[in-house]
Amino acid sequence: MHPFFLKIAIFVSALSVALGAFAAHALKNIIPAASLITFETGVRYQFYHAFAILIASTVMYKNGHQRFVVIACRFFSFGLIFFCGSLYLLAILGSEFHFLGAITPIGGTCFILGWILLFVSIYPKNYNHKN
Repeated sequence: MHPFFLKIAIFVSALSVALGAFAAHALKNIIPAASLITFETGVRYQFYHAFAILIASTVMYKNGHQRFVVIACRFFSFGLIFFCGSLYLLAILGSEFHFLGAITPIGGTCFILGWILLFVSIYPKNYNHKN
């Protein structure tokens, strides 16, 4: 288990709940419905990837691919910042900050790379295919 990323996953999960409640109770009266949907998308992906970090931080294999798990957690973390963070800012700051939308795909790419690296981390070192 990787204790640093386990702590990150727990913190990000709690933050997801807090941000979701904030959106449901406070933001719904302040920002337009389309912006609220954008914010909620950020919360949803934040929660998904908090669980991804939780899963990745608990993956322990004897095949020596732990380096890939750590890098996957880093990509998930950067994805949270760039993808979710840009959606939160877009939702709250409004359309005049539309240039922030260019950051969102960077975060999405980080999420995808994290999932690929997590897959690579669990692939057996000596795969013997038997028919």
